[in-house]
Amino acid sequence: MAILKDNDRKQLTEIFGQLTNPVKLVLFTQDVECDYCQITHEMVEEVCSLSPKLTLEVKDFVKDEAEAEKMGIDKIPALAIFGDKDYGIRLYGVPSGYEFSSLIESIVDVSLRRHGLPDNVLAELAKVDKPVRMQVLITPT
Repeated sequence: MAILKDNDRKQLTEIFGQLTNPVKLVLFTQDVECDYCQITHEMVEEVCSLSPKLTLEVKDFVKDEAEAEKMGIDKIPALAIFGDKDYGIRLYGVPSGYEFSSLIESIVDVSLRRHGLPDNVLAELAKVDKPVRMQVLITPT
């Protein structure tokens, strides 16, 4: 059963028409004790089917524990978005509602290799001299 509406698929196909470089999505999931893993898997699979530039790799959170740990994945469902390298983009939970837009924008930005940051922000970031872990939390309320 399709999750995305026909109109949404049409819009996404148009958006994905601008993709220039391949993007790989790695989904960490498991079959038991994960209320949102199945719906997330189905949704991401459907999104990836809309462009030949997108690929999906599904990992088992338990069986692929070492790989999850290497990527900093500590909860599921989790989605890592890769371009020519690992940009550290991770999405947790079902990417629905406002989070769906974050997923699509992340895919486009990674494919186009753009960050969208103004020069003054880049100048400030250049001053950072040690690793930093940033987390952005999104809530629909």
